[in-house]
Amino acid sequence: MTVPEETDGPDRSGSVAGVRPLADVDRALERLAPPGRAAGQSAAGAAAAYRWALGRTARAPVTSAHAHGVPDLELLTAEVDAAIVQLGDPTLPVDLRDFTLGVHDALGWVCGYNDQQP
Repeated sequence: MTVPEETDGPDRSGSVAGVRPLADVDRALERLAPPGRAAGQSAAGAAAAYRWALGRTARAPVTSAHAHGVPDLELLTAEVDAAIVQLGDPTLPVDLRDFTLGVHDALGWVCGYNDQQP
């Protein structure tokens, strides 16, 4: 599992990440990881996905694909697809499976595949 590099902040040139307003994704990230609370691997995956969707990290959490600023819907969808492929690997270690499931669920919400935030 790679940890994406941090950037200075989100690229606010667009108003959405996937189909969600940037402010909604930012609130989802804040609710997911309040300061001082330890997060499990699924929550860590969701947080990594939200940070990437907001343009706060340059590298995608599953594929390490590079995005300049907020990734477009096509790149976000490709990351969801990559998570599905990775989750289908029966040899995937449990902690990586949980991380990838968190990424999948968070980006699924960002892309509008479901209305329930992880």
